Amino acid sequence: MARPSGRIIKNPFMSLTPSPRSLTQFFSVSPPLTSLFSSKKTSPSLSIFILSFLFSFTFLGISIFRFFPSSQDSIHCSIISPTTSPISSHPLPSSYSQIILTSLLSGINSDNKIQPRVGGTAMVPLPVHLVSGNLSEEETEFWKQPDSNGYRPCLDSTVGYRKRSAKISKEKNRFLVVVAAGGLNQQKNQIIDAVVIARILEAALVLPVLQVNMIWEDESEFPDIFDVEHFKKTLRADVRVVSSLPSSHLVAKQTIVTQIPYGVSPFWIRAKFFKQLNQEGVLVLKGLDSKLSKNLPSDLQKLRCKVAFHALRFSKPILQVGNQLARRMWIEGPYISLHLRLEKDVWVRTGCRTGLGPEYDQIITQIQKTQPQYLTGRVNMSYSQRRLSGLCPLNAFEMARLLKALGAPQSGRFYIAGGEPFGGSKALEPLAAVFPNLVRKEMLARDGELSPFLNSSSALSAIDYIVSFNSDIFIPSHGGNMGRALQGHRAYMGHRKSIRPNKRTMLPFFEDSSISDEEFSSIIRSLHNKSMKPEPRKKQRDNDVIAYPVAECMCRHGSGSF
Repeated sequence: MARPSGRIIKNPFMSLTPSPRSLTQFFSVSPPLTSLFSSKKTSPSLSIFILSFLFSFTFLGISIFRFFPSSQDSIHCSIISPTTSPISSHPLPSSYSQIILTSLLSGINSDNKIQPRVGGTAMVPLPVHLVSGNLSEEETEFWKQPDSNGYRPCLDSTVGYRKRSAKISKEKNRFLVVVAAGGLNQQKNQIIDAVVIARILEAALVLPVLQVNMIWEDESEFPDIFDVEHFKKTLRADVRVVSSLPSSHLVAKQTIVTQIPYGVSPFWIRAKFFKQLNQEGVLVLKGLDSKLSKNLPSDLQKLRCKVAFHALRFSKPILQVGNQLARRMWIEGPYISLHLRLEKDVWVRTGCRTGLGPEYDQIITQIQKTQPQYLTGRVNMSYSQRRLSGLCPLNAFEMARLLKALGAPQSGRFYIAGGEPFGGSKALEPLAAVFPNLVRKEMLARDGELSPFLNSSSALSAIDYIVSFNSDIFIPSHGGNMGRALQGHRAYMGHRKSIRPNKRTMLPFFEDSSISDEEFSSIIRSLHNKSMKPEPRKKQRDNDVIAYPVAECMCRHGSGSF
């Protein structure tokens, strides 16, 4: 779980090995005993007796600790299927959790000296469950977690990067202001790139401004969603982050740059803005989404990961509620998080059909005609072409078929992330008919827990993110920003299973009625076997290191440190 600055949230499901310092304090020799050892008058026989006594006491204490199981090992739970034998599920043994946490939260250099690491700033998920019992071969494969192949986070920067940091992290003359637009995860992408651009320009970064979202009418500001002090502290060795412009840089007229090409390089950024920034002292950028190249030098790729997986921690109120809901799901056993994009605005923007019938499709078509600016799908393509090209979200019926083919048990528990589906409960009926155990945050939350966030779609999306981050398996219905962010974040923190529906390849088989159910399931599973191993990033325009942290932000064991 995440650890907000200023206080420690203890994870009741994880037991950590006591620090050497605490053990030293626990077994420290009292002053009287110290005086006995240091006294010249103490007889050799008495010293030997005291040493023997202390050794025996210490050995007895260690034996007692080893004899009693940890509280985590004693936790167990089950999910009961009405038609099959119970499926028992246990959290990973405490020793396994300790190995994971030790590798993530600590690091030792080649000189065996403990060094400060950014690992302690990361949000650590609850352990995955070990699922056993009367499972079919397909169900066993479905719950199976990927093999990490020895990859773990490594964000070590080069010597040159660290040398330049001494000057850049103290910058007080050049300031970058960034306005981030869109939904939560779209804004996160722009904040990540804002930090990288500030580094490229050797400028201090003013806390990013979150633009009012006109679709969701969300007026949240940066401190409402993210932990400001944690953000500053985590990045203090890379970029200086300030809450506001100093009075010396407040001018009546500021140049706001909005026209930036897609995929620009660090060289382009410096050539375009460095001289202007030196002259004016302030640069304001707006509309950064996907403008910075996905292929950057190694140090800047690692900085992207540091911002995404360490610095951008959610605010304490959001973390508290999100963690509580995640624990409530987790304590009942393994669960799958489905990020279903069934909201009205999604259907409007993609130009796709809802799967709810002509009446609902007509409503969407009418909105598209009256507000064409919201249609972001390829307008020169028909609905069928969009769908077969993988540009449409899976509806509830298609998701049910996918899950069944992948081997998901009907008794499985599903957390439904996302906004209110267009069509209400009717939109989820095809899914609920096959998998009845569907849970939303409104069902998990107790009275008043969600009240502070009801007017903030970003905060509600952040809560969905936290619960999905802790799930055993994550499956998005559409390749949006949240799906890519969670895919990469879960890979970075231990290669937790994420299944990305291969819509373009699999949808033609959905239409082929000549294929038997058994053959259909075999085809669908073979199309998604990449979820069972770490997938290195391919250096393509749309492949972001945030979604594919292997191997630029993750190294094989022994080849890098965290």
